[in-house]
Amino acid sequence: MKGSDAALGAAGCAVFVLLGEAVPRLGLVDEDHFPPADRIAGALGRELSDTAFWSALGDTLTGWALGLAIAVGAGVVAGVVISVVPYLREVTASTIEFLRPIPSVALIPLAVLLYGTELRSVLLLVVYAAFWQVLIQVLYGVRDVDPVAEEAARSYGLGAWARVRHVLWPTALPYVMTGVRLAAAVALILAVTAELVIGAPGLGARIAVAQTSQAVPEMYALIVVTGMLGLLINVGARAVERRALAWHQSVRGEVAV
Repeated sequence: MKGSDAALGAAGCAVFVLLGEAVPRLGLVDEDHFPPADRIAGALGRELSDTAFWSALGDTLTGWALGLAIAVGAGVVAGVVISVVPYLREVTASTIEFLRPIPSVALIPLAVLLYGTELRSVLLLVVYAAFWQVLIQVLYGVRDVDPVAEEAARSYGLGAWARVRHVLWPTALPYVMTGVRLAAAVALILAVTAELVIGAPGLGARIAVAQTSQAVPEMYALIVVTGMLGLLINVGARAVERRALAWHQSVRGEVAV
């Protein structure tokens, strides 16, 4: 089944590339605005041979990784604390519901005002966007804890930390991993967006430079790179999720299928 899915996915990519080659060649769109796939491939080859490209890629991955790590750590700790401390969930519910819908891009003026075009501007946006993905999943995961198991742990004299470790965490972990996977994708989107709008070093800034200098094939090549990067991050996150949840029935069922 997996081999069949991979073949279908490869076929879909091949069709997409062929359409990208045919549409401008047939004059359906202006080649100056949407170059054929072979020109984009040539531009991609030139980018890959440019050391500045690899430096920009490193800057993007640095902002993504640091922001994701901070967001995951803060989201897990905050979610557990809010869920465990009595009445804290009720006290913070309205604040969370107020802050969570605020788009991270709306914070761009604040980020520029505070940090200019430094890495910290990217981190501010990435952490803010990714944090909510993790926090909400942790809150849902802790809510799913079996109250009978919780009471049994109390009756056996387990302390707060032991209950978190042996009862709460195994139940919440599948939710946490879902939050991490979602946060990884959101973090990449915000990292590239911040670079594109603010001008912080990275692939986004390189895309903006290519667009303003009318280097259209290079611009599309860099966009392709960001798409491939997102694909690799998603595949990697799913692999980590399957490994971390190898004991869970959903993953065991997936492997069996």
